[in-house]
Amino acid sequence: MAKIPTEPAAHHDPSLAKSIAAFEAAVKVIPGGVNSPVRAFGAVGGTPIFIAKAKGATLTDLDDNEYIDYVGSWGPLILGHADERVISAVSKALQRGSSYGAPTPGEVRLAEIVAAAFESIDMVRLVSSGTEATMSAIRLARAAAGCDLVVKCAGCYHGHVDSLLVQAGSGATTFAVPSSPGVPSALTSKTLVAPYNDLAAMRQIFATHSSQIAALIIEPVAGNIGLVPPAEGYLAGLRNLCDEYESILIFDEVITGFRLAFGGAQQLYGIQADLTCLGKIIGGGLPVGAYGGRKDLMEMIAPVGPVYQAGTLIGNPLAVAAGIATLEILQEPGIYQDLERKAAALAAGLADAALAAGAKVTINRLGSALTVFFTAAPVTDYASALQCDTAAYARFFHAMRRAGVYLPPSQFECWFVSLAHTDDQIAQTIQASAQAFKNVADGRS
Repeated sequence: MAKIPTEPAAHHDPSLAKSIAAFEAAVKVIPGGVNSPVRAFGAVGGTPIFIAKAKGATLTDLDDNEYIDYVGSWGPLILGHADERVISAVSKALQRGSSYGAPTPGEVRLAEIVAAAFESIDMVRLVSSGTEATMSAIRLARAAAGCDLVVKCAGCYHGHVDSLLVQAGSGATTFAVPSSPGVPSALTSKTLVAPYNDLAAMRQIFATHSSQIAALIIEPVAGNIGLVPPAEGYLAGLRNLCDEYESILIFDEVITGFRLAFGGAQQLYGIQADLTCLGKIIGGGLPVGAYGGRKDLMEMIAPVGPVYQAGTLIGNPLAVAAGIATLEILQEPGIYQDLERKAAALAAGLADAALAAGAKVTINRLGSALTVFFTAAPVTDYASALQCDTAAYARFFHAMRRAGVYLPPSQFECWFVSLAHTDDQIAQTIQASAQAFKNVADGRS
């Protein structure tokens, strides 16, 4: 397991003096100084940057350094930071109260928008995070199928659910932790793992375990080993397998939902899941999650059915207001075309800059999400992602930060382009990458 920094960097960067001081305070009261492991810069080294404010596509840290942001709060901020329409919606909701523990019309409106966007969703249950969504969907699938085994793909991350924290991606990949202490083996024994994009391996698992498999959960487009699209026919093959063996197909669209298209990867690829997990964008930057699917499945959830799931802050009025405002904006004409244009220009410019510098990279992109992998070989699954030169990515990350561009502090994450990114900011990013790629090619930091 890679060491997560627990103290400020030895060589203090004067441009980050206030972030370093904040980190010194943080490590005394927060494990590792951060509240989510990948924020610790453990994969790239150095001191985490503490943010003071953000607007549009720009972050400002405690030392007043400004950065063009491609993290976007790890995906939710497809409109950019502090969008005025979202701020207005949340402000109005807050004036009416922050939480009631009772139903509100906003919950119904958000559920209606989600159900209308996904052909596979008849009914929706809101939760407070993507992890809650996947955990609840798995419980529902097991109850509906009457058996316990769940299949997942190596490198796909579905939140820190005990039974799914096996060969996970995201921070677990960054820190080489395929599972976690504290997870009982009795739970992980109910999880089967197949390589992503390997339909033959998945067929073998289903043939071996037959009627014992309750569900297959998968990111239809992998996003936690970096962005990895499905191979042609792969998702259709999974749909057919689940139909053949009467297992429930769960698409984890926490990242891809409303990101790749308004109807997510299911709209993009024309494959319908039985249950869909959502998060990130549907909260407009506030904590939210959801899962939904066919009516016969969803009506197994309490209070209608026997499958229990609950939560004090579920359907929080502020998160619901932010989500409704965001999704209504995303339905305006030309939104996804604009995102596609910007992201395509960024990916093409980065590819040209890497080629000119002699840096060996592979760039995967779909819609407004992309990953620059530091390997010359195609990245199609967990194993090929792990062949990346993570030290080279770390050098690239810091060179870009010094040039005013903020990237995910991990090779195994997506970059996100928002509507707030301007053409000038895209051009500035490409220009900064030219020197950063050259540094990597020359072996310099």
